[in-house]
Amino acid sequence: MDIDVRTSGPIFDGRAQRAARDYCRRVDNEIAEHAANQVRQTLHTVLRHPTGYYESQIRVEQRGELNSIVTDGGVIYGPWLEGVGSRNRTTRFKGYFTFRRVRQQIQAEAGPLAERILPLYISRME
Repeated sequence: MDIDVRTSGPIFDGRAQRAARDYCRRVDNEIAEHAANQVRQTLHTVLRHPTGYYESQIRVEQRGELNSIVTDGGVIYGPWLEGVGSRNRTTRFKGYFTFRRVRQQIQAEAGPLAERILPLYISRME
């Protein structure tokens, strides 16, 4: 007895895998961009004498296919503003902790943001 099996559809022709990969990239990028915007907005409210330079250096950098990070581009006084520099131990200024605070906020918002985007990619898997 011979059995003839035919496969077709998004799971078998690669469309589902491409959609899942595209979804992960978009979520990674959107969360990182949202985080960068939140860091800029928070800095704008906490900095006492903002010149705009530090906020302008906040950006998203790609560190691999699905590893976007938010950075200040290596501004030399960035660690001091964040509160992790060696000078924070010897001065009264302990830092704004902006990146840490925004990270906590984004962790709470990431799931709902990813869920909002998901239907666009599920339709590509059908």
